[in-house]
Amino acid sequence: MSTPTVTQVADGVHVAQGTSVSWILLTEGDAFTLVDAGYPGDRDAVLSSIEQIGYSLDQLEAVLVTHAHVDHIGSLPRLLEGRDVPVLTSEVEAHHARREFLEQATPLQVAAASWRPRVLAWSLHVVAAGGTTKAGVPQAQGFAEGALDLPGLPVPIVTPGHTSGHTCYHLPHTGVLVTGDALVTGHPTVRRTGPQLLPRMFHHDVAANRRSLDQLRRLSGDVLLPGHGVPWRGSYADAVDQALNARR
Repeated sequence: MSTPTVTQVADGVHVAQGTSVSWILLTEGDAFTLVDAGYPGDRDAVLSSIEQIGYSLDQLEAVLVTHAHVDHIGSLPRLLEGRDVPVLTSEVEAHHARREFLEQATPLQVAAASWRPRVLAWSLHVVAAGGTTKAGVPQAQGFAEGALDLPGLPVPIVTPGHTSGHTCYHLPHTGVLVTGDALVTGHPTVRRTGPQLLPRMFHHDVAANRRSLDQLRRLSGDVLLPGHGVPWRGSYADAVDQALNARR
């Protein structure tokens, strides 16, 4: 197991970098919220990140899911085994997390792009991280509207496109926005860094994803935490503009 890098970006907000994907830990008092959870192979890294910030899995109050791709929920079945911890996401995405349907890049789509060296290397990495599993999270459920009464007081912003029920989480008290894969700052399959959209094959509906980003412009804060790439500081409107205008 590689030890993840954990960085505190605001009061009570930590970002951990695992197998080419990030997850977020929101702390308050003696409890914390976990946002996303990496690949199946990241389970030990998630536990390590919790220990690095001085907490234990017994203090986990809830898991929030931006979307139900395997690189964001893959570690949850083993991580939560035998534990009664709520797993919350949008109502639509809860069905996805329970694997009542599946919206992610197919093996055929990946194979068609594997002539690109970065895609081939990434796909081998995915296999090694357990990314071919179709296992879901049966206990996933939809969250209530408005700010959630959880450590971090996250406010869900439903942003369909990357998946049908993709959700970002705004932390107005600390000026942080968790964007999942609606807007990222890098990915192993591309060379470019900075605010951008993932390659088309990763999105369920590219046009819907682009429209959803408009919701982020009006939010207050200056720290953006993507599912892939490094944290970004600046206005969310600037990040959206850069992502929408980036050359693919």
